[in-house]
Amino acid sequence: MSGRPVWAEISRSKLLHNFHLLRAQAGSAELVAVVKANAYGHGNLACAQALVAGGAIWLGVTSVEEGLAVRAACPNTEILAMCGLWPGEVEAVLAQRITPVVWETVHLEEAARTGRPANVHLEIDTGMSRQGVRLAELPALLDRLQAMPVLRLEGVLTHFHSPEVLDSPANDAQFAQFVTAIDTIYARGLRPKWIHAGNSASLLDAGANKVVELAEKHGAEAMLRPGLALYGYVPRFTGGAKPAIADELKPVLAWKARIASLRTIEPGEIAGYNATFRATRPTRLALLRVGYADGLSRLLSNRGAVLVRGRRAPIAGRISMDLTIVDVTDVPGVEIGDEVVLIGEQGRERITAYEHADLAGTIPYEILCSINVRVPRLMVD
Repeated sequence: MSGRPVWAEISRSKLLHNFHLLRAQAGSAELVAVVKANAYGHGNLACAQALVAGGAIWLGVTSVEEGLAVRAACPNTEILAMCGLWPGEVEAVLAQRITPVVWETVHLEEAARTGRPANVHLEIDTGMSRQGVRLAELPALLDRLQAMPVLRLEGVLTHFHSPEVLDSPANDAQFAQFVTAIDTIYARGLRPKWIHAGNSASLLDAGANKVVELAEKHGAEAMLRPGLALYGYVPRFTGGAKPAIADELKPVLAWKARIASLRTIEPGEIAGYNATFRATRPTRLALLRVGYADGLSRLLSNRGAVLVRGRRAPIAGRISMDLTIVDVTDVPGVEIGDEVVLIGEQGRERITAYEHADLAGTIPYEILCSINVRVPRLMVD
């Protein structure tokens, strides 16, 4: 590899392992393989292509803009733009066969603006108060939809706010509202092909069963929308035992760098901005050309670690914009050019996005999505 010695390796085999595992878990339900946010930091185009080659029929993206990039890489798959339709986007939607999620009158008007037939998926707000039409407002929105014959209601969906809380009554309450919405839609004579609800947590906890039953009741087909689990991570489940299938997932991304420089400092000398690291012994320091501009959280300063020669080496001092110092005093034989693992495995040691998230006080989603696009993604195996 030429250029700056920082890169992320994306395992095609692990990605497909996870996809096929989730597909089997879904039973008769279809999957929307979510590749939004640059495939959760993994590189959306390469991951989309690998998933489609592995059998994915639907891909989920945030926006029409993301959908256009994915369409160029995957000309024949179905693409769902999950965060609404903005004025001026319908021409691209129609030209590139992107299916938008809608819930506002303005979405319907934009989708129908050209007078050409367009498929849409209608989102129901069952309690998250983020996207979707509320039950009280659903009849009026359906009136508008049915007054626009060029629009075909191809799917109906909702999103659960706490699916990883296994004993939460909110999950049952949200699903009950979704059932009411679906019954209302079908009572109007509308016949969507797809009914979908749930993310990685829902799918891992066998949440597909309820969605399948609801779809079958109306002669429709069920879908679920796994995202994070595709890439080998799951939410932290509470209120019950973690689903056993979660342990079969394999992290897809390994984030790596190489040692760019080495030096030894004496007791009392400092390293990094604001002198937050001060040596208490003769200390061997290694420099990595990676920093918070690459997505390595500054909150890992003096707290996180990397792997060098199969051993943990603590981060020394504050992480800079483009550089990070690590203490390799206790790692014998370190040389310039040695491979360093920020996230991934080396020898018997392992650092995951969970570890970074715990140290930074956040979630693995943010850790992975924060890896900057200037870090090259290399598809391996």
